[in-house]
Amino acid sequence: MSPLSELTPEEAERAGSTARAVIDEIEKVILGQRDVLEQMIITLLAGGHALVEGVPGTAKTLAILSASRTLDASFRRIQFTPDLMPTDITGVNVLNEIERRFEFHAGPIFADVVLADEINRAPAKTQAALLEAMQERQVTVDGVSHALPPEFTVFASQNPIEYEGTYPLPEAQLDRFLLKIVVKYPDEASEVGILDRYAAGFDAGEPETYGPRKIVSKMELRELRSVARRVRVEPPVRAYVVALTRRTRSETTLSLGASPRATVALFRAAQARALVQGRDFVTPDDVKALAPPVLRHRVMLSAEAEVEGATADARIDAVLRAVEAPR
Repeated sequence: MSPLSELTPEEAERAGSTARAVIDEIEKVILGQRDVLEQMIITLLAGGHALVEGVPGTAKTLAILSASRTLDASFRRIQFTPDLMPTDITGVNVLNEIERRFEFHAGPIFADVVLADEINRAPAKTQAALLEAMQERQVTVDGVSHALPPEFTVFASQNPIEYEGTYPLPEAQLDRFLLKIVVKYPDEASEVGILDRYAAGFDAGEPETYGPRKIVSKMELRELRSVARRVRVEPPVRAYVVALTRRTRSETTLSLGASPRATVALFRAAQARALVQGRDFVTPDDVKALAPPVLRHRVMLSAEAEVEGATADARIDAVLRAVEAPR
């Protein structure tokens, strides 16, 4: 494997400027969620997938839709329901009566950006249809593999407070998400700004009233991903990434620590964050900022910790305090 070419500060700043322009464009629609939007762009730059969690009405779907509109890429929304079948996602072979042969009819998963809306409303068998797609960027139907677009990215949304009629995502699938992005309520000023926009004619149900302009083409997204991979991560910072994930495995309050896949995810996410900020190198602060969204869905609290009211984020904060960052 040949080494990646060294990234120059000028290249990093140009790429970062483009990434920030995308965030600024989405922020014309979504107020008070800058961190959420940045994490969505980090997901795209790192070539991963994201699980977006928030209570109803916090613009999860609108944020994902707006992000897709800044890209010159195809977008499909899949509404997950209890009766959704795996073939409703991946596609199905249909008999061509004239030519007497089966033809593959691609499902909605064949898009550059896919919104898996309310993913936890579908049973495990249907959720599992995404596993191969998210990991291998292909789907297999009747023993034949079909490649997905190179830009393929899944943003899955879920509601954290509804349990009736929902199916928890299995750990194997959670581990496929680069980030778990938590959408909180906006601050008061942003909420006033939301009403101001509606008073001026904004309507979330009518994209023509707000539609963000396209900023990045498919080729540019591929180039940005390539640039992100070249962001420098010095050995002490790499060791810090490993120390953090390994520490979760020895935490007595956690019954499941972060996997090696989580170590790679934190590494790649930190590279993407550095690029968004226009830097050609990763700092310990990049790692600290991304540790909660990378790790919160990959660790599991012990029964005792759950009874005591602990949260995954609180335990990750404890890990960050316990592991000394390089200077």
